[in-house]
Amino acid sequence: MNRVDYLRISLIDRCNFRCQYCMPEGTDLQYVLQQNLLTQDELLTLVQDVFIPVGFTRFRLTGGEPLIRPDVVDIVRAIASLPQTQDLSMTTNAFLLAGKAQALYDAGLRRINISLDSLDPETFNTIIGQRGRSRWQQVWDGIQTAHRIGFNPLKLNVVVIPGVNDHEVLELAALSRDRDWHIRFIEFMPIGNGDLFANKGWIDSETIRQQIKQRWGLTEAHVKGNGPADVFKIPGAKGTLGFISQMSECFCDRCNRMRLSADGWLRPCLLNEIGQLDLRTALRSQASLADLRSQVSDLLLLKPEINYKQRASGTLGSYDRTMSQIGG
Repeated sequence: MNRVDYLRISLIDRCNFRCQYCMPEGTDLQYVLQQNLLTQDELLTLVQDVFIPVGFTRFRLTGGEPLIRPDVVDIVRAIASLPQTQDLSMTTNAFLLAGKAQALYDAGLRRINISLDSLDPETFNTIIGQRGRSRWQQVWDGIQTAHRIGFNPLKLNVVVIPGVNDHEVLELAALSRDRDWHIRFIEFMPIGNGDLFANKGWIDSETIRQQIKQRWGLTEAHVKGNGPADVFKIPGAKGTLGFISQMSECFCDRCNRMRLSADGWLRPCLLNEIGQLDLRTALRSQASLADLRSQVSDLLLLKPEINYKQRASGTLGSYDRTMSQIGG
């Protein structure tokens, strides 16, 4: 049985972007009310007294956009200071990163993943659903600031959408050649964006790999990370290229993670709705921490059978949650 020791924690379901693949235009989003978000104390109680005792040692802070949350630095500091924490990372769109990177680093964060789906400001604006002044430069400044401060590894996540940004694959891959940056190409998935997916489809990772290989060559990089990426390297490059291939090369058998949503739902799978636990309500109903540990432990035993491949057996009706609502 694969060891599940990695928890993705959504700090907030709101975001300052509306990316096509995450919060499609026209989506009627029902944001979690402030009083229904896990408080900092509730979140830290769950991490320290429920998740760590049952074996979780690796944590990633996500959203929505986690940097929107006012107490994000305090949360980072608290989790990073726990002796059982073996790894703490964050996924962000970097729009607010330039002003917060140093504080996050000083609080103990060392690893960061940044969504950067285009190097062209106009295409970038289209993808993030922004009209008017481009936000690309502010994001790029955030990336440069994080690099200068010393975040390592610094990973850039690219969701490849046919006809939108697939023509930039080589340009994005080239960022890894003279910088110790790690570019991750992610297959476009139908999560809360069925219309766009049906219209655009997806490009498999092998096609992208071959494109890069024909340009520069490509070798396997024997790097073990927390995630499902297959990692390669352009010969002589400082950084690496990773490929996350849930659509073409399902990796459910290697999954080592669960997800905690901003309102306290623990989910064992991104797309399968079986087995979800409402930990916020349990906490506020004065459930014992021992009982919560027992429930999470039981769910860990069931996880191998709760996966994307079996999602049809666990999802009722049309699946319409967006990525921002699930927690990435």
